[in-house]
Amino acid sequence: MRARIIRNVIRCNHCGDVIESTYRHDFKTCRCGCVSVDGGHDYLRRCSLYGPDDYTDLSETAAPDRKNEYEEE
Repeated sequence: MRARIIRNVIRCNHCGDVIESTYRHDFKTCRCGCVSVDGGHDYLRRCSLYGPDDYTDLSETAAPDRKNEYEEE
């Protein structure tokens, strides 16, 4: 089971913008265009021009909801 996503947020290390994706396919880009975030509460997707040092991850996650052992994911 994967962690539940509470907030899907990053900060651009170039322009300082804090951007958040709040729903699936909510693709947001910072004002300088170096980084983007996507996925809302469904998945964590980051895009960057130069690499992972372009942003700081500020996302919040929680332990997954426990399911009955007989339920399918």
